[in-house]
Amino acid sequence: MAVLSLAAAEGELRFTELKREMTGVSQKMLAHTLKALERDGIVDRRVEASKPPRVYYRLTDLGMTLVAPLRSLRAWAEQYIPLVQHNCAVFDAADRPDSHG
Repeated sequence: MAVLSLAAAEGELRFTELKREMTGVSQKMLAHTLKALERDGIVDRRVEASKPPRVYYRLTDLGMTLVAPLRSLRAWAEQYIPLVQHNCAVFDAADRPDSHG
């Protein structure tokens, strides 16, 4: 949900700030995701010449168009994930014959 984190910032966020907000996401995965979002034109990347270099990210105009749909998806997940998890547990606990053959 890097897009939502950037939207909440209403401006730029440093990579380290994004990493802090993205609990459970490895640095490598976050870097890969941001690179893909940059390639897609969803985020802009700015490097400040310092030691060490500071890297900033912000949403583009195109990226801002994702904010409302992603907020809706997040709200859906927060409401229904407990039910989805319950359904998974019921399914997994059911005595089902092996469907592989």
